[in-house]
Amino acid sequence: MTKSALITGITGQDGAYLAKLLLDKGYKVHGFVARRSSDSRWRLREMGVEEQIIYLDGDMADACSVQRAVIKAAPDEVYNLAAQSFVAASWDQPVTTGIVDGLGVTHLLEAIRQFSPHSRFYQASTSEMFGLIQAEHQDESTPFYPRSPYGVAKLYGHWITVNYRESFKLHASSGILFNHESPLRGIEFVTRKVTDAAARIKQGKQQALRLGNIDARRDWGFAGDYVEAMWLMLQQEQPDDFVVATGVTTTVRDMCQLAFDHVGLNYRDYVKVDPALFRPAEVDVLLGNPAKAQRILGWKPKTDLQTLICMMMDADMKRVAKE
Repeated sequence: MTKSALITGITGQDGAYLAKLLLDKGYKVHGFVARRSSDSRWRLREMGVEEQIIYLDGDMADACSVQRAVIKAAPDEVYNLAAQSFVAASWDQPVTTGIVDGLGVTHLLEAIRQFSPHSRFYQASTSEMFGLIQAEHQDESTPFYPRSPYGVAKLYGHWITVNYRESFKLHASSGILFNHESPLRGIEFVTRKVTDAAARIKQGKQQALRLGNIDARRDWGFAGDYVEAMWLMLQQEQPDDFVVATGVTTTVRDMCQLAFDHVGLNYRDYVKVDPALFRPAEVDVLLGNPAKAQRILGWKPKTDLQTLICMMMDADMKRVAKE
């Protein structure tokens, strides 16, 4: 029988890659989307799947619309990717971030508990929950210490998922994903900000790139690899939580060098550090230990950072040239 999946946040980077993965596996895919005046489906269009999705209107802040989506989709699997996911914006929109990224998870879990308890549930947790790191390598047992309203809201979403798993025996798993990027990444995120700027500078459409803390270190992977881990979690007999990461950390500075080198430029000539862009509370280092995901899921990242940045640079060079 054809499986049915419901993806919240389907118009985002991860949603587009996951939708393509599930459609290729023969799933009927429902996308839970909030109405927007802008073109929110461009990523699905780039992946060639826009017309294959069954769209359900709603909002994670509206419990009734979440319930209707669960009832209509009758999903075997639910992937909650919806979030206010830009860390910097969470200081300006802490309440919205809390409602969508925290309480919204409860809306979805409660809808599943009442109307579709057989559904397997995936929660998109985040390495930002580790924040002020308590161990050199972060794994499933590392204590959390979030450093932003985004991290705090996501931590609520993570723990309510654990609570519903233990209280109501739902098949509910969380993927604690470290930074994952792609050509579909939003322009507000630092990797796309860098690759887009490098492309514009190379083509004479921009003079410089202003960044905050370029010595912050992150564990960056490819979103296309990471959605495979999401799917694998829901194929397991028992639900659980998994860190999904590469196990390699790189500074923003070194990531800039990879991007600018790809187009024959020296990043030092163009990247300017702007103190105004520093976070109120910085997360200096994130480095994941994906050993559990490798052991239980059989998952390993396939794409290294240099390959990923080159992929993003090539896509942005083409985009900028078409403007």
